[in-house]
Amino acid sequence: MREPGKFLTGSLMRHVTVMSLSGTLGLGFTFLVDFLALWWISQLRQEKLIAAVGIAGTLQFAVISVAIGMMIGAVALVSRALGQGDKARARRIAATAMVLTFLAQSTVAFLAFLFRRQLLAATGAEGEVLEESVRFLAISLPSLPLIAVGMTGSAILRAMGDAWRSAAVTVTGGILAAMLDPVLILWMGWGIEGAALSIVLSRAAMAAAGLWFVMVTHDMLARPAAEDVRLFARPYFGIAIPAIATQLSTPFGNWILTRAMAEHGESAVAGWGVVLRLTILAFGGIFALSGAIGGIIGQNWGAGRADRVEGAFVAALKYCAVYALAVWALMAALSGPISDSFGLSDQGAGVVRAFNHYAAGAFIFTGALFVANATFNNLGRPLWSTAATWMRDGLLMVPLAYAMGAAAGEVGVVWAQAVANVAAGTIAAVLAWRYIGTLRRRHGSGAAPVAGE
Repeated sequence: MREPGKFLTGSLMRHVTVMSLSGTLGLGFTFLVDFLALWWISQLRQEKLIAAVGIAGTLQFAVISVAIGMMIGAVALVSRALGQGDKARARRIAATAMVLTFLAQSTVAFLAFLFRRQLLAATGAEGEVLEESVRFLAISLPSLPLIAVGMTGSAILRAMGDAWRSAAVTVTGGILAAMLDPVLILWMGWGIEGAALSIVLSRAAMAAAGLWFVMVTHDMLARPAAEDVRLFARPYFGIAIPAIATQLSTPFGNWILTRAMAEHGESAVAGWGVVLRLTILAFGGIFALSGAIGGIIGQNWGAGRADRVEGAFVAALKYCAVYALAVWALMAALSGPISDSFGLSDQGAGVVRAFNHYAAGAFIFTGALFVANATFNNLGRPLWSTAATWMRDGLLMVPLAYAMGAAAGEVGVVWAQAVANVAAGTIAAVLAWRYIGTLRRRHGSGAAPVAGE
């Protein structure tokens, strides 16, 4: 069955904008679930609970990163097959990706559940904050395989170019959480357990919506077969494993920053927990860029259109700059009301203010890093993506967080993140641009190989 890919014609800027905005909506609602849980918990006016949910979220984000990395592998191979016009092969790849992602996420979630206390303690949680975090994760961690199903379904839809159904998968879960949080946390009086239960139910809704759109609306899942796993597992994991390593670098960087922030007290950690949730929610358009343009690059590279790959890269950088500047201005204007709504102390509010007024601007370079990562993942250089992010979150973040934290207190930790983002984003974007230029000169004609061939 030969069908042309959606991204092979038409305005690249329009494709990037539509996919990014829908990806922003979708990813934003994924993380809105956690943000709302934190906000409603904050209405109990106990900073220890804010700190507990914030630290627990750092661990959950690390586990979810496994699913995000495998999702990137699905987008790359499914979109490349569709760029070749082979929907039948794309359906088989999609089914293989769905099964493997579910199994991998189940395994990692089980291990995180068993060792949640030790992992939380290693993050800096202690005393009542540690106990509340353990209770929260005991309920929410077992639902992570469900979010893996939902995210993989969303990824398959994105690879096809069905932007709005891709977003609808996570919007479904976000809307449900928005309705359940006040009921379970405040009205039922279940507190942190209510927040965790709301997250579980929202993830179940995401999984159901993803399977419905992929299987019923588009018929994009073939029947899982051992032969397909044998055929596609190697190329799939060839992209997914480096992508997982890449995705894990951000939680590692957050873990380093949280550890460094914990040295400045519970109030600083509470403020940092708000910053992390606010970052993911407000800059959803930046985090969504990598997945949003992956299908565009994959389809055009599969069709041998290196010129359009180059055009997509430039369009994505322009979108990134405009989006980040607009969000930065909005966050700076709302810094005070945000801190007040969470009931933060002066120290916690200072952390939020330092980020919103100054450090948030560095997300222009974070976006450049994500655009470069999508380029590397979809053009056969996933290890370059891994190296770029670990340069930021390992090589740069560790010494910067502790050195600048020692010099300037909790605000120095916020600045450390900004400096690392600027340096890594600049280097990665330059390397990606040069690599695209090399491919255009050497392989400007002829389609890229499809997985399994």
